[in-house]
Amino acid sequence: MNGRIIGISGPTVSVDLKGLRLYERVVVGRAGLMGEVVRLEQERAVVQVYESTRGLGVGEPVTGTGTQLTVRLGPGLLNQMFDGLQRPLEAMRAAQGPFIRPGETGAAIAAPRRWRLAPAKNPGDAVRPGETVGCVEDGPFRHPILATGAEGRLGAVVDGDFDEDEPVAMLEDGRRIHAFEEWPVRLPRPYRRKLSRFEPLITGQRCIDFLFPLARGGSAIFPGGFGTGKTLLEQSIAKFADVDIVIYVGCGERGNEMAEMLDDFSVLADPWSKRPLMNRTIVVVNTSNMPVAAREASIYTAVTMAEYYRDLGYNVLLLADSLSRWAEALREISSALEEMPGEEGYPTYLGSRMAEFFARAGVVETIGGQVGSLTVLLSISPPGGDFTEPVTQACLRNTGAFFMLDTSLAHRRHFPAINWFQSFSLYESDVAAHLDRLVSPEWGALRQRTRELLQREESLREVAEIVGTEGLQDTDRLLMHTTEGIRRRFLAQNAYTDDAFSTPEQTCARIRRLLETHDAAGARLGKGESLSEVLGGRA
Repeated sequence: MNGRIIGISGPTVSVDLKGLRLYERVVVGRAGLMGEVVRLEQERAVVQVYESTRGLGVGEPVTGTGTQLTVRLGPGLLNQMFDGLQRPLEAMRAAQGPFIRPGETGAAIAAPRRWRLAPAKNPGDAVRPGETVGCVEDGPFRHPILATGAEGRLGAVVDGDFDEDEPVAMLEDGRRIHAFEEWPVRLPRPYRRKLSRFEPLITGQRCIDFLFPLARGGSAIFPGGFGTGKTLLEQSIAKFADVDIVIYVGCGERGNEMAEMLDDFSVLADPWSKRPLMNRTIVVVNTSNMPVAAREASIYTAVTMAEYYRDLGYNVLLLADSLSRWAEALREISSALEEMPGEEGYPTYLGSRMAEFFARAGVVETIGGQVGSLTVLLSISPPGGDFTEPVTQACLRNTGAFFMLDTSLAHRRHFPAINWFQSFSLYESDVAAHLDRLVSPEWGALRQRTRELLQREESLREVAEIVGTEGLQDTDRLLMHTTEGIRRRFLAQNAYTDDAFSTPEQTCARIRRLLETHDAAGARLGKGESLSEVLGGRA
């Protein structure tokens, strides 16, 4: 199908082309820009262009492809960096230089172009949808090739090398099974059922793992104002989280931050497997100077790749920094479409879009009967640190954990700047039994005791502001001394030292020592010693 451009407004283009479908991918202009149909009217269609429309003119040709915006899924995605349209940035840089030319594309799956299949089934064997036909070596991972949507008896199976466009197996009725598939990014991938399984996801951050634990398959948000350490916290979790696959989305962030992250990831090792960190990582980059429409698509591109690895039976962690930039892209596109604005100019469907995205997280039983999980962690940049703004509130209605990054803590150089009074985790009661069994039977009791001390300190701080610290009893001054140690030596972690990562065992041992020291000092006070003697002159 061919048509022409009849109007241009920023990244949105009106085209005279009948027969298009909603969300169909189209090729716009002589430069071959990629776009997507976002509105259909009687006489025209409105297309959202994912590249810069600078220089585009009325009357230029438009061609429909008949397919939606898709990603290519299969071996070779790991250890790569893509933009929001799954174009491989490193390969394109090598071929074109540091700037992407309009209309340029690249193969999403990098070299090697040929793969070696170790078959798991033989000709004549029965195969059902989701079963493993064979495996290929994808770096350190053994990548299973699944019979997607195919059922019957195998007529042939490759035993050795194959090209990515060749089938790896063929059924007796002639249907083919390929190692690679195209999947629409806005369509969630299927599974048998979601599971109510809550296993702890260890992040290496003591404040999170101990006070506000995460569950595999859960979701969490990190809202915080400028300078509160959102990006650094997300990158630390990406480095140290106990998961199989990490997909990191730089959505509208500064280019220098992404460059620094890629430099770190290229030299660091995964603390769990001891392999290079990038071997388990996919990075999706749409920095603030890249086209705004592609930023809106980048979140869907990333979550579709995450669901693919979840369907292979892996535990996947998706991090996006930041969701506010995605919502701003949605607002800009909605404004160009002249849609009715909602609160603060965001589209009225912002909440439903958020809910649809959060619903793609979870622990599932895959089509093949395996168990995989997709955990979603999103940072939010509320303007002026206002947590009542629409994006934060829309996320709060759907998320399972809320980590409030406090500007006052950041100003005191306390990082991660998670406010331990305003944050919460709905997974705490579900993962408590796992942590008590896997780490220590004392885990829950230590957490409860720590919270009680911090809450009592908050009450005493108000009294101390009136009467002064000297007006408090020795037991209360001891408590404030202990909680200061908890804040400085336990809840705070330096992301640039070996203390950036703490195993659950190390976390438990550290808080136990602090509480035992407090109890021993309290016992000495009870025997009549002064606070100065107990603390060695530090009172």
